[in-house]
Amino acid sequence: MAFAAKTWLIGCIIALLFDLKLVSFVDGAPQVPCYFIFGDSLSDCGNNNKLQTLAKVNFLPYGIDYPGGISTGRFTNGKTAVDFLAEFLGFDHHMPAFTSVQGKEVLQGVNYASSGSGILNDTGKIVGERFSLLQQIDNHKSIIERIKQLQGNNDKTTDAYLGKCMYTVNIGSNDYEGNYLMSPAASQTTPPDKWAAQLVAAYSDALKILHDLGARKVAIWGLGSLGCEPSQIIEMKPNTTSGCVDDINHMVSLFDNSLPKLVDDLNKKIPDAHFVYVNMSNINPGNNPAALGVKVTKQPCCKVGDAGSCIPNSPPCANRNDYSYFDLYHPTEKAHLHGILKAYNSTKPQDVYPMNLSKLALL
Repeated sequence: MAFAAKTWLIGCIIALLFDLKLVSFVDGAPQVPCYFIFGDSLSDCGNNNKLQTLAKVNFLPYGIDYPGGISTGRFTNGKTAVDFLAEFLGFDHHMPAFTSVQGKEVLQGVNYASSGSGILNDTGKIVGERFSLLQQIDNHKSIIERIKQLQGNNDKTTDAYLGKCMYTVNIGSNDYEGNYLMSPAASQTTPPDKWAAQLVAAYSDALKILHDLGARKVAIWGLGSLGCEPSQIIEMKPNTTSGCVDDINHMVSLFDNSLPKLVDDLNKKIPDAHFVYVNMSNINPGNNPAALGVKVTKQPCCKVGDAGSCIPNSPPCANRNDYSYFDLYHPTEKAHLHGILKAYNSTKPQDVYPMNLSKLALL
């Protein structure tokens, strides 16, 4: 009976996705020729596996629900938001990690995301090696050269090709949790509003470089409610109406609230630019289980060690779809799917501004 119910539920979900036109590969070709991914552990698919760093999870229970039940280096139990987006865009595979991509694979896209990384180059240095946003962009330059070679070293052909591709950037959490909030010197000398302004300025510069390299369809993610992560709730034990660490959420909101203006400025000032802002604070409303379709938001699904990651090879919770967090920091596959469904399909500007990702892909 349990198996039948589970099969019925999966069938309903698949039918819903097709009905909403969220799964586009039925047409036989992807909506875009390639998809390039920049970010941190929320998008990392194994780049950090080959780095000298504490920020890697190439062990179970991470990946327990990924196809094949294998650990790939993704910081969740299954697929990430960018994996789902690749599927929605019509690809029959998830974008490969920069550190392992081979041959003609580069033509359909690459995942450069690196756990522990940030907008600022020195963010995350406590964990060891990682690719900062600017380093990820440098890695992208090397991939562009490989694409040019495969396309006959024709700059115009490659530029036109890249201009049709999808780009997503989800980064900045570590600039708070792995930098500002961990550094007394930074937080004492730089008020939260100035820290946010510094991040936005650096972010803007990086996105302009990405545009100079050919990017035209770019979605950037807000950070959402970091103060509602189990890591913050368990450590700080906030006595607040929200149940979250409101001070941290306020700090992060100063950054997030600047991103719509950043998107407007980039779209107005840069030729052929189409930048989109994904508002995670509205899409994933903090500590609200009902809105997320889960039951547990304050506790991790897996057994965690001192660093907040799952204890290697420990059994996770059996009911993983009831949890919004897999470990102390990272969402479950269920939460990733919830967020990307809205980013891809929502018609509300408070979710995705100025358009959703399905419309961005078709420009």
